[in-house]
Amino acid sequence: MTKKLNVAVVGAGYWGPNLARNFRSSREWDLAAVCDLDRDRAQRVSDLVGGVAVVTSLDDVLADPSIDAVAVATPANTHHAIVLAALRAGKHVVVEKPLAPSRTEGAEMVAVAAELGLVLMTDHTYCYTPAVMKIQELIADDALGEVLFIDSVRINLGLIQPDVDVFWDLAPHDLSIIDFILPGGLAPETVSAQGADPLRTGKSCIGYLSMPIGDGAIAHVHVNWLSPTKIRQMVVGGTKRTLVWDDLNPQQRLSVYDRGVEISRESLSSAERAAASVSYRLGDTWSPALPETEALSSMATEFAHAIAEHRTPRTDGSAGLRVLSVLDAATRSLANAGTASVVHSELNALEVAS
Repeated sequence: MTKKLNVAVVGAGYWGPNLARNFRSSREWDLAAVCDLDRDRAQRVSDLVGGVAVVTSLDDVLADPSIDAVAVATPANTHHAIVLAALRAGKHVVVEKPLAPSRTEGAEMVAVAAELGLVLMTDHTYCYTPAVMKIQELIADDALGEVLFIDSVRINLGLIQPDVDVFWDLAPHDLSIIDFILPGGLAPETVSAQGADPLRTGKSCIGYLSMPIGDGAIAHVHVNWLSPTKIRQMVVGGTKRTLVWDDLNPQQRLSVYDRGVEISRESLSSAERAAASVSYRLGDTWSPALPETEALSSMATEFAHAIAEHRTPRTDGSAGLRVLSVLDAATRSLANAGTASVVHSELNALEVAS
């Protein structure tokens, strides 16, 4: 890129300062402004990054012709209105997870961005970590073989959110990762979800989500606000190798195990059923070397390049919509005592929005 783009960060709460810092230090971006209804909060973020314009009106940001893009870091229930206003003002948009508070609203955002020819990107930050990018590479290179299962655990003694349950708070991380690493993305036909609320908070504080991911494979996500221990781990089992990602182990985030089960089938006779013989493979374990790069820095770079090259970013609005579709189905499954719920496709969601 020969010319920097100008970006405004909208929202100076929990995530806004991280976005502001990374856009400020980026070679592709100039941080033009920090926008928040609370001027003092916006000013604190501005001071942290060396001083940029502080704005309290979103309309002022969107009316500024020098601003090419906005990064939205506001509560999820505000994403729909803010993103649509930004797109209709001709701004490219990156928005933190979840893309929207509902699948239908997310679909409308994706449709408007496509209609106007603008980049709409979902800030699925984990997808820009060196570990997750390496997992995607290994799967794409067939190093693991055909994926048989994915088990993901994200538990912690965390803050009980006032507006969403544990699925909508934590599972978007795991679902966005699964969407990113699987060839073709996240496209289950059904989702089953079970939740528990032992503290009587009025929402699920513990959750288990299961979904088929094709060819007999299954993915399972466990999320929990009430665990005294913190675990962030994902296991991806393949026909060739199994990978374990431990996000809390900086010395060895990824381990690849050349171990597994092999089943060979041979016909006993034309009149008899095939017999299966099981053998176990016990090979080496190795840990891929990973570069030390900050995920948000890589995300900001990808956002700029997608705009400059007029292409779809790695985690575009459609990726955010696929995650919303699974969360929507999980919510309906919870309401039906864990009964499998159909995941509405992205196409159907766009049709609803239009």
